[in-house]
Amino acid sequence: QLMRQIESIRAGSTSGSVDASDNNAIEPVPGATVDLGRASRCGFGEVIYGEGKSAELVTRIIRAQLDVGQGALVTRIDSGAAFQVRQSFEFTHHNPQARTLRVSPQASPCPAPLDPEQASKTLHAAVVSAGSTDAPIAEEAIETLNWMGIPIQRFEDIGVAGPQRLTASLPQLRLASAVVVVAGMEGALPAVIAGHLAVPVFAVPTSVGYGANLGGLTALMSMLTTCAASVAVVNIDSGFKGGYLAGMVVRQLEDLASRLQGQPAATAATGVESELTV
Repeated sequence: QLMRQIESIRAGSTSGSVDASDNNAIEPVPGATVDLGRASRCGFGEVIYGEGKSAELVTRIIRAQLDVGQGALVTRIDSGAAFQVRQSFEFTHHNPQARTLRVSPQASPCPAPLDPEQASKTLHAAVVSAGSTDAPIAEEAIETLNWMGIPIQRFEDIGVAGPQRLTASLPQLRLASAVVVVAGMEGALPAVIAGHLAVPVFAVPTSVGYGANLGGLTALMSMLTTCAASVAVVNIDSGFKGGYLAGMVVRQLEDLASRLQGQPAATAATGVESELTV
């Protein structure tokens, strides 16, 4: 099957429909080869990096995904290109602050953050921003999690300069199964949060800050050299990557909880059931 698809790319065309359940499924379109098998292999479909791509190319890629029932996420897309792309599809959501565009095969409500009661009963990820100017990167993480179908809590502007803000948020933060922390300046917040939680913390350094921030390099190096063992660091301004990793953690827990359903005797001794089947 893969060799046939490669030959079709060389010939510039494909024949027949694509089976997206095939791990090797690909769909060549003018300017790109769409990896339709990624959802089957990796749990989530291919994400489109919009910067540098024309609206026409982005539209062709999305069309290939929708044709096999996959939703699309475009990151780093400017408002002009997003407007053009949206003209071709019915169910879209553009977040200009995050510079993202989501396109769905069918109508779906825009997810809202969990309220405290919901958060206590739902496996979810939390997204934390240290300062208000970190919001665009935090929004990219949130839009990524929304595309993945992962419930979220969000915490805004609770950086280390006002420690009482973090202290007030800790009871709710402790309900999350994974946490994305977005911070610029000296990048201290992920380590501080990790010292209070028993879950993975995905640190996203941002380019927010004065000269010695060095475009986010200072925050990146601070996060990489943290003493907090549960902190993992992604690239500068990469809200998408932080959100994606947190989403994978939650999805794995959801899948495990689903598999454990109907096995209370096997899980009661370890306490796993009480943690996962909430």
